[in-house]
Amino acid sequence: MTEKSHQYTRAKAIVQQIEQLAAITEQSGCVTRRYGSPAFVEGAHLVAQWMQEAGLQTRIDAIGNVRGRLVSLNPHAKTLVMASHIDTVVNAGKYDGPLGLLMGIDVAKQIGQSTILLPFHIEIIAFADEEGVRFHTTFLGSQVVTGAFNPQLLAKQDADGITLQQAMSVFGGTAADLPNEAIPANDWLGYFEMHIEQGPVLDNRNLPVAWVSDIAGQKRILVHLTGFAGHAGTVPMSMRQDALCAAAEMVVAIEKFALQQPNLVATVGTLQIPQSASNVIPGNVHFSIDLRSNEPDLLANAYQQLQQLCTHIAQSRNIACNWQLVQHTAPVAAHAPFTQLLQQAIAQAGFPDVSLVSGAGHDAVPVSQVAPIAMLFIRCYKGISHHPAESCNENDIAAALQVADNFLHLLIQQHT
Repeated sequence: MTEKSHQYTRAKAIVQQIEQLAAITEQSGCVTRRYGSPAFVEGAHLVAQWMQEAGLQTRIDAIGNVRGRLVSLNPHAKTLVMASHIDTVVNAGKYDGPLGLLMGIDVAKQIGQSTILLPFHIEIIAFADEEGVRFHTTFLGSQVVTGAFNPQLLAKQDADGITLQQAMSVFGGTAADLPNEAIPANDWLGYFEMHIEQGPVLDNRNLPVAWVSDIAGQKRILVHLTGFAGHAGTVPMSMRQDALCAAAEMVVAIEKFALQQPNLVATVGTLQIPQSASNVIPGNVHFSIDLRSNEPDLLANAYQQLQQLCTHIAQSRNIACNWQLVQHTAPVAAHAPFTQLLQQAIAQAGFPDVSLVSGAGHDAVPVSQVAPIAMLFIRCYKGISHHPAESCNENDIAAALQVADNFLHLLIQQHT
C-alpha cells in the first residue's frame, strides 16, 4: 500500500468514527452533545475505547476530559498535547472538534506502532467543554489541564438548576481532584490542535490545509436599553421613548462601523424584548455584541468607540443605556518556532504556504498561557460550521494527516 492510499484509508476510518460519535446525541435527528449530559458521557466512553484500541494509556479525568497518553522512555521527557473537544452546540455539525481529536488519536497510533523512540510524551485530550453551551463556561476542560480553572465556577447552574459541581460528579471526580489534573507548566513541550476552518477561505481557494497565525481576541457585551413602554395607539411618535427603535439604530450603526474596520468583525447575535406585545411600545430591550479581532489595539479601540456610539444614540432618543462587558479573551499568536515546523510539514506534503487568522476561539487560547501552540486548519464544505451541513472531504482529511505526520516527525527529529 502506498503512503497516499494508507492516508486515505486512515481518513476513511476517521469519517466512520465521526459518524459513530455523531449518532450519540441528546436529540434525535440532530447532533447535540452538551457537557455532562448522558449523551456526552456515552460519547466520552466511546472515545476512551478508541484511545485504548490505539495503544494509549487512557483515563477520564475529574472534569470529564478523555486523556490518552503515549509514554516516552526518556526520564526527562516533556509532554506534547494534541487535542480538541467533543462537546457541541445545539443542532451542531459533526466535525467541529471531533475531527481534530480523532486525527490526533490516529497520528499517535501510527507513532506508537512504529519503531520510533519518542523523546517526549504525547497526550491526546478530548476536552470536555469548549463550547460552553450548558453552563456558559467556555474552555472548562482546557482550563483544568492548564491549571487555570476557577473554583467559583462550580456553583454555576444550568437552565434546570443543576450546578457544575453536580454535573461533573457523573465522571466520578470531585472539586478537590481538579488541581491534580493539571499538567505543570514546566512539563509542557507544546500544543498542537487540528480543526476545521469554520470559514470559507480554504474552500474558495481550493486548498486542503493552512496554518494558523493568530486566534482573534474577543469581547462579548450585553447592552440593556430602558425607555418607557406605552400604548401603541395613543403616544405620538415624537414623544416616544422606544427602546427597540434605539436598538435597531444601534445594530445598523455597529454593522456600518465594523464594515469600515479591516481585521474586525462585530455581530449582534441576540435581541430580546421583555413583555413584548404588538400594541405596546417596547420599553426594555436587551441585545448582545460579539466583537473580534487579532489586533489588541484595534479590539480595545473598537470597544470604546462602539460604547460611545451606542451611548450617543441612546441619549439622542432619551433612552438609558447600560453597557456590560461579560467576556474578554485577548488575541493569541501562534508560537513562531512551532509554526515554522508546521509550515515545513505543509511544504513537505506539497501544499501551498497559506496562513489564516482564526476568528473562532479554541482550547489553544487558554493553553497558550502555559505552552507554545500551533494550529492546522482543514477545509470544510463552504465554510459551514455549527450547522448540520458541516462537512469535510476525506481527501482533505488525508492531506491533513500527511501534514500532521510530517509535523510530528520533524518535532521528534528536533528533540532527538
